[in-house]
Amino acid sequence: MARFTINGKAINIDVDPSTPLLWAIRENVGLTGTKYGCGIAQCGACTVHVDGVATRSCAFPVSAAVGKKITTIEGLAENGALHKVQKAWIEHDVPQYGYCQSGMIMAVAELLKNKPKPTDADINREITNICRCGTFQQVRAAIHAAANA
Repeated sequence: MARFTINGKAINIDVDPSTPLLWAIRENVGLTGTKYGCGIAQCGACTVHVDGVATRSCAFPVSAAVGKKITTIEGLAENGALHKVQKAWIEHDVPQYGYCQSGMIMAVAELLKNKPKPTDADINREITNICRCGTFQQVRAAIHAAANA
């Protein structure tokens, strides 16, 4: 039995400890905003926060999540208000097809928590998520807008 907290709620699930956290979140908990992309922690579509750290959940076993606080895209908003990164994404028309966006938003939220006013060099270094629709200029503009919000 794995016990952890997802989006502020205590969760108990019965899965193999080696199960990737991504599948526990999607299949056992029913939160499907976190996406499967590559399965090897390269693309970032599966990014969630584990104790506040952006983590690629496709390669993170449930056993490592036990006792941790997990935040998914569904839990990023607080008290019904979108997170400033989510707002900036909408204002700057970042998503095209959108599949990669939840992971990108989660990575950016951590970046801004750790570096409230990132430079373009910080963004290039820290945001390694892959976006197939190629909206990287809108992503950069949205990050700067969120940093100034």
